[in-house]
Formats: sequence, structure tokens, C-alpha cells
Amino acid sequence: MWNKAIGDAVEKTRANIARFGDQFPHVGINGGGYTQNLNPNNEWTNGFWTGINWLCYEYTHDEVFRHAAIKQIESFRHRLQQHISLDHHDIGFLFSLSTKAQWILEKDEEAKRLTLSAADKLMKRWREPSQLIQAWGKEGDEVEGGRIIIDCLLNLPLLYWASDVTGDDRYRERAMIHAEKSRRYLIRGDDSSYHTFSFDQFTGVPVGGSTHQGFHNGSTWTRGQAWGVYGFALSYRYTGIKLFLETSKRLARYFLEHLPEDHVAYWDLNAPVDAGTPRDSSASAIVCAGLHELLSHLETNDPERDYFQQWMVRSMESLVKRYSTIGDPDAEGFLRHGSYSVRHGHSPDDFVIWGDYYYLEALMRLEWGVSGYWYER
Repeated sequence: MWNKAIGDAVEKTRANIARFGDQFPHVGINGGGYTQNLNPNNEWTNGFWTGINWLCYEYTHDEVFRHAAIKQIESFRHRLQQHISLDHHDIGFLFSLSTKAQWILEKDEEAKRLTLSAADKLMKRWREPSQLIQAWGKEGDEVEGGRIIIDCLLNLPLLYWASDVTGDDRYRERAMIHAEKSRRYLIRGDDSSYHTFSFDQFTGVPVGGSTHQGFHNGSTWTRGQAWGVYGFALSYRYTGIKLFLETSKRLARYFLEHLPEDHVAYWDLNAPVDAGTPRDSSASAIVCAGLHELLSHLETNDPERDYFQQWMVRSMESLVKRYSTIGDPDAEGFLRHGSYSVRHGHSPDDFVIWGDYYYLEALMRLEWGVSGYWYER
């Protein structure tokens, strides 16, 4: 099953390279494909398209995918040099799956240099008074100056990696401080999570948790919980801090316990459910990849190992059988029923490029053990 699904994604990617040209996919609009909403590398999501091309190249060794990825990397170089739409923490998403992927696969020194420059750019978002990486906006912003969001856990691997390859502990230390602050303040006592948490940017005093994309401030935005499952497992990989591994397990249990019968999540784990409630297939794809990472750190006799393994397989089977576009050669995305921001009415039931990336990464983890580009292999 996994091999067939990968093959389908590879062929759709081949067709999309011709469709998209020099532009980048982001999300579908009103149930349509990506081509009506392409961008010139100015969204936080652009690394996912390049990451898909690298995964396809790994799987097929077909140069068409490598050439596409290399061409895209030139636009990342330009974006970094010109500081185009980089006043946010998603620099990790952008460059881990583009230039760092090239370094991991080819040990290209220029790709390494660009990735380290991106890590330095992310480090500039460190705010010393509040000891955090500011999620959005410029330094001193009255609203965003002290905000962290759970998504940043998937941007931290860029900093951990930079520390490993340079020997400079500052990258790792700041990533660890931010991960620990996220663990303490974003994760609630019942193992659910806030999407965002704010601190006084001048003193670091905690202000409170809230949501930006979830149902309400006290609910659990599904994709945020998914970032936590995967992100804390990655922080454990880089640091060996047991609390990060335990936090990943806690978040995974909560996520799995709140899934509907078909094992694919609604957009918020606490949203009222009726026939029209949107799903977020992308969140389930992220969790499947994250569970595979989590399982790689569990002992064979861990009492929860079988539980996580079985749920990972069930969710992936459901994604492939019920949500994928296998059999539809004209579809531009791999996975239907992703949601960008239901709260804001932005692509609540559409293709989303990060969902496609994590779906393909999860498939390749299961089929080949290929782990994406979050760390050196």
C-alpha cells in the first residue's frame, strides 16, 4: 500500500513541476488545485514543495526532481539575501527542507553555508529579556513581541543542526531554552496544548495562553497538537532530555484519544462535530510522521510501543484509502480535506502543501525508513 501511494505522489509531483514552473504552491482555494494560488517564494510554506522534490529524488533517483529542487534553492538564496517575508520563525520550515536537505543528501558546501546563514537569521529572533524566539513580527511589536507558538518546535531543528555542524553551543542552548519554555507554558496539565502563549517582552513574566487558529483559547487546535508530537520528539533526538520525549508521548496520547472513527482528525480536537465539521488531514499526516520519530526512540519493551505503532498504521491506512487522490491523475495535491485556518475561513477544506509533504514523508518513513530532512542521517 505504501509503495503504491508513494508512486502516485511521485507522478503527481512530476506533473506539478511542469504546472508550477518557477512558482510555489501554498494552499488550494475553494476545493481547487494549487495553480490558482501560486507564489514567488514569499510564503512560510515554500520549503515543503522543495522538500517534496527532494523526497521524490531520493525515491526515484530521477534527475528531474533534483533539477527542480536545485532551481528552487536559487530563489531561497535570493529570499535570504533580500530578507523577503522573513519576519517570522518559519525560517526553519523554509530552509530545513530546501538547502539543508541538499546538504544532507549531497554534502554541498554552498548549501551548508546558506543553511547556516538561515540559522543565523532565525537566531536574530531570540529575545534576551524574555528568553524566547519571537514567533511573528518585528522586535518590539506591541502585540507580537512576547509571543511563542507551538509551530516553532519544528523550526528548532535548524538551530540544533547548526550547533552540531559548527560546534557553536549558542544555537543549541537557545533552542533548548525555547523548547523548555514551550513545554512549560504551551502544554496543559491534561496533555492538550495552547496554540500560542504570550510573555511580557521586557520582563519575561507570563501573560497567558490563547489561540490564533483554534476553536477558542481553551480548545486544542489540531495542527498545533501535531506540531508538538513531532517537535518534542525531535528536540529529544537532539538533546536527550527525557522530559521532551515524555511530552511527545503525552501529546500523542491526547491526539489519538480524540480521533473520530476513521482515525483522521477534525480541525480542532474540541470543536463541535456535525456533518459539516472540517477535518485537517495535514495534522494527521504530521502526527504519523511524528509517531514514527517517537517510536524510533522507544525501547522494544516500552508498554506504549504497540499502542503508538498500531495507531500510526491505522491513521496512515485511512489517509491513503479515504483522503488521498490516488486514482485521480488530474489532482494537484496528494491529500484531500486539509485545513489552513477554519477560524478565519482560509482554505478550510482544501489541499495544503505541508499536508502533502508530511504525508509523503510518513509514507517514506514506513516504506524505506527515510526520515525527511530534520536531522543528519
